[in-house]
Amino acid sequence: MTTYLLAGGGTAGHVNPLLAVADAIRAREPEATVLVLGTKEGLEARLVPLRGYDLLIVDKVPFPRRPNGAAVRFPARFAKAVRQVRGYIRERGVDVVVGFGGYASAPAYVAARRAGMPYVVHEANAKPGLANILGARRAAASGVAFEGTALRGAEVVGMPLRPEIVNLDRDGLRVEAAAAFGLDPARPVLLVFGGSLGALRLNRAFAGGWRSVVDAGWQILHAVGERNEAVDPGDPAYRVVPYIDRMDLAFALADAIVSRSGAATVSEISALGIPAVYVPYAVGNGEQALNAASAVQAGAALLIPDGEFTEDRIRTEIAPLLRDAAALTRMRAAASEVGTRTGSENVLALIDRALAR
Repeated sequence: MTTYLLAGGGTAGHVNPLLAVADAIRAREPEATVLVLGTKEGLEARLVPLRGYDLLIVDKVPFPRRPNGAAVRFPARFAKAVRQVRGYIRERGVDVVVGFGGYASAPAYVAARRAGMPYVVHEANAKPGLANILGARRAAASGVAFEGTALRGAEVVGMPLRPEIVNLDRDGLRVEAAAAFGLDPARPVLLVFGGSLGALRLNRAFAGGWRSVVDAGWQILHAVGERNEAVDPGDPAYRVVPYIDRMDLAFALADAIVSRSGAATVSEISALGIPAVYVPYAVGNGEQALNAASAVQAGAALLIPDGEFTEDRIRTEIAPLLRDAAALTRMRAAASEVGTRTGSENVLALIDRALAR
């Protein structure tokens, strides 16, 4: 019986693919032991136990970015974290470590190497994090979600996705989805969202530009974010909601999407073959634009920079696209080519290869 230690966390971008792989292992090998390594501060502290997995806690030790007191203390603190992980490996009889980035991954990679066991790296973002950049140098196998990701020795395996997306029957759920959101299943729907907190840029643009989409014959389902106020114009073709609990239903209903371009968002939209217009979040190190790059290059999506996304761009670019059935058909075909629903199985293949060495 194999014991797997999956390391990662901090944000949903690390936790969700980790849990997707954990579920795939459990489905394939019900007798296997699946352990998760994370910090007590990260999102994994809540999500992992809810999913029924044991969470092993490691100290959160950020890499120092500048010479200061934290940098002086880093070597001792990191060494302690590595010892914590080596203790788990020894006590639990771990056979392989799989890292998904984040604070828990770096000490896990070092501990696995010192214990003489294989480890596997998966990078969800097109711009890899430091833990995975360093970990990939000695990994038995590495996989990335997006073509062009600069990670040593990595192969493109796609994003491990949650089962409700992998198994989504969009056609079969369309009527139910339309009823859930109060829309007409016979008319096309543009889904607009910016993550759980919404996106102020998208909200402001659609507040002034929504009419051009409706005039093009489309309906809009717009999740504005739980903390954002948005005026609902009262038009039955424009549904404004604070948050979408059932994204599977929203995806089932969507004939096109306007959204931010987080790694999971791009991967899910491409896997489902939905044409998209991405508006990358401008804060950060540019990873959202890179996440969207492969879909844009393949012809599956358009990209509009955050600072340029206005109601005028909705009228002059998005509404004409929605009127162009042939263009949307081409984008759908391209999305199906660039996306994959087998990310979890592809990561399992990397793990099997590492174990067979």
